[in-house]
Amino acid sequence: MRGPIAPPQVPLSVSRADAFTDLVYDSRDRLERRWPQLTQVDFLVLEVPGFGLDGDPDPLVEEEGVPLGRVLPSGGGYRDRIVIYRRPVEIRTKNRDERALLVHEVVVEQVAELLGLAPESVDPRYGQE
Repeated sequence: MRGPIAPPQVPLSVSRADAFTDLVYDSRDRLERRWPQLTQVDFLVLEVPGFGLDGDPDPLVEEEGVPLGRVLPSGGGYRDRIVIYRRPVEIRTKNRDERALLVHEVVVEQVAELLGLAPESVDPRYGQE
């Protein structure tokens, strides 16, 4: 018998990439309640840093090593964007709970950079979990 092991609505059929994107969006949703201006920010997930969304080499990789995320200010017809890099985050975590915590920390750090605030101001629980 051929076909999927589980129907699409069952969590078993969610890919790792989709599950990671869900973690990013969950963090975004938590922060939007406190910071409504985040509804005007695009949150993106890329596999790895290396090239910007425009195809040019990512200067952060050359300067600072491997980033977990970054802020791309508005311009060129785009809104402000926050990018989270999936593979570097996954490599640094052992399980889903650790991954969820690290994703949230990275999202908070990027939002803080975008808003010009300390991460603790963006989420008072930052660094405590």
